[in-house]
Amino acid sequence: MAYSGEPIRAEDLLFRPTHSLIDQSLHSQLGATTTNGDGFGIGWYGDGPRPSVFKNTEPAWNDRNLREIAGAVRTSLFFAHVRASTGTSVQRSNCHPFRHGHWLWMHNGALRGFRQCKRDLMTAVDPLLFADIEGSTDSELLFFLALTFGLVHDPFEAVARAVGLVEDVGRAHEVEAPVQMTVATTDGESMWFFRYSTERQTRSLFYSNDVAKVRALHPEVKALRALGEEARFVVSEPLRDLPGAWNEVQESSAGVVRLGHDETRPFEPVAP
Repeated sequence: MAYSGEPIRAEDLLFRPTHSLIDQSLHSQLGATTTNGDGFGIGWYGDGPRPSVFKNTEPAWNDRNLREIAGAVRTSLFFAHVRASTGTSVQRSNCHPFRHGHWLWMHNGALRGFRQCKRDLMTAVDPLLFADIEGSTDSELLFFLALTFGLVHDPFEAVARAVGLVEDVGRAHEVEAPVQMTVATTDGESMWFFRYSTERQTRSLFYSNDVAKVRALHPEVKALRALGEEARFVVSEPLRDLPGAWNEVQESSAGVVRLGHDETRPFEPVAP
């Protein structure tokens, strides 16, 4: 889940929606796995440009510290993720969101054939960035490939080039459909999101409609009154079943959310 908008308490995002991320960690309806108990993480921006992160290998529903922190954090840009391991170790450094400088990154999905392709992909990372890789996941490596290809300057182009490289390396190792991803990333001001898979059958991703329009459709929902006009969500599964509140991100698409501006566009990898 990713949120951008007027400052809001993290507990209102994590615990109070009907189908909150905590509920999804136990009862995912659209994910590849129903239970996501291999760790969690949250990231948020405070007074400075560098985000804070809190991660744990405990299941999100079982961590009392998460509830304590969520009650104290008030932020205008918030990332949260629950993890189901795809084969890599259950350890803190493998939990999302990943951070580098003032950037955060989350990825749902997998780079298939990662074991065969890992060496080639690792050696493609900029040597100046390589030492900052902390974990062993394909998700973090995809982040560092995007950083290598210029994420800080043009996220759309950088992610397209990173995905193009993964597909090229995958083909060289005879991996069928190497990329499966939904991604959210942010520099603390704008938020970008991507939905793409080589086989064009990507996991679910949604973004919220204009709050004023949703509030007009559902004046009975008290939670909507607490959201500001700039509030936007990007989620794997809708947080509440409200007709007219959510748009599905189209297959092979990307988008950006920033103050006063939302945009979606087609997404295609760029081959090396």
